[in-house]
Amino acid sequence: MERKLLNRIKVILAEKGKTNKWLSEQLGKDPAIVSKWVTNTSQPNVEMLIQIAKCLEVKVDDLLRTE
Repeated sequence: MERKLLNRIKVILAEKGKTNKWLSEQLGKDPAIVSKWVTNTSQPNVEMLIQIAKCLEVKVDDLLRTE
């Protein structure tokens, strides 16, 4: 089964020059959880997407794939 790429967190982190570790520290989350979000193995909930967007100074829409 092909894994769906639902979020663009990895892309936005790269564009901003930030790391998974930096994001996990900002959110107070385990780096392993953030890694799963970045690799699209699992997805953050809506509230967490809002927090991620604030940390990265982007709109929530920028974190989501629409295709």
